[in-house]
Amino acid sequence: MMEGTTYYVSVVGRSVLPDQHSSSYEWVIQATPQEAEHLRGLLQLMQEKEEEAFPGMVFPWPDTPEESVNRAYEEVLQRVYQTIYQLGTPETRSVIEQST
Repeated sequence: MMEGTTYYVSVVGRSVLPDQHSSSYEWVIQATPQEAEHLRGLLQLMQEKEEEAFPGMVFPWPDTPEESVNRAYEEVLQRVYQTIYQLGTPETRSVIEQST
């Protein structure tokens, strides 16, 4: 495994930042710039899936395929946490293991 840079990740804030003081964060990872960019892409995709699901929550129509919209969001969320776990520091991994 290539030694990476430390990044501070906020799933809530949809951010992957190299400076721990620039924003609040939930997770600490070690990643290459490419890996950090991949995680940013997943967080952006998660945001898009969440926005797609929002109208269905506010205006529930009988023909809205709510399960498929929610499933898409859940799948991206799973990928985000799998990536955070893979790149996570030992402490990050431990917290994720305890919460699953």
